[in-house]
Amino acid sequence: MDAVTGFDSVGAAYAAHSDSARGRLWHDLVERRLLGELPATPVRTATVLAAAADRLAARPELTDRIRLVNAGFESLPLDGEPFDAVCCHGVLMYLDHPGEAVARLARLVAAGGLLSILAKNRRAIGVREAFVGDSETARRLIVSGADRSVGNLGRETRGDDPDALDRLTAEQGLSPQPWQGVRIFHDHFDHTWAPDPAAYTAALELEWAASSRSPFRDMGHLVHTWARRPERSRS
Repeated sequence: MDAVTGFDSVGAAYAAHSDSARGRLWHDLVERRLLGELPATPVRTATVLAAAADRLAARPELTDRIRLVNAGFESLPLDGEPFDAVCCHGVLMYLDHPGEAVARLARLVAAGGLLSILAKNRRAIGVREAFVGDSETARRLIVSGADRSVGNLGRETRGDDPDALDRLTAEQGLSPQPWQGVRIFHDHFDHTWAPDPAAYTAALELEWAASSRSPFRDMGHLVHTWARRPERSRS
């Protein structure tokens, strides 16, 4: 498993992307799925850094519930501490091999808890290029069966097949649940797309409706897989 490095140059671009309507789509879609699966009671949820420190400063009432940790998969200082939800979103695409990372994260999932993985969809590599009119690149990626392509942030990133991710979580004793495709119809829109609230809601509902249905979900730029660790037997 290779370390994720060199993100200083893309941090601002990622923040801008996340604030755009196109970026908000995948955040809203993934959040809807997570909120639908997590219990209503407080949970032991792991968090990521991103812009969390600034946001946390604006919400002092959450300070004692959230711990921010800057660490790689191989050095997570959690000592097997169990969590009701472990989220790995937008990270595996920067690793050459996802197996070790998935195994480490799975070990942090409590009984009854879930592991949520958002990764680049290998099945859809070449689709964005085709939609924006770059036929030569799209043909090359599709014909070669490429497992990686250059993303919005200018970095070459690797894709994962959802079935392969399900196998990795199953190997760790988790039960894979139905996966979703994320940003199917709007992935090729650029950062200037600025729909009014009604148009954004319509786009969000369209993406949600298609996200769990093949063949549409297979074309999502991202794939959202999740798996649960079975509850311990009470016998």
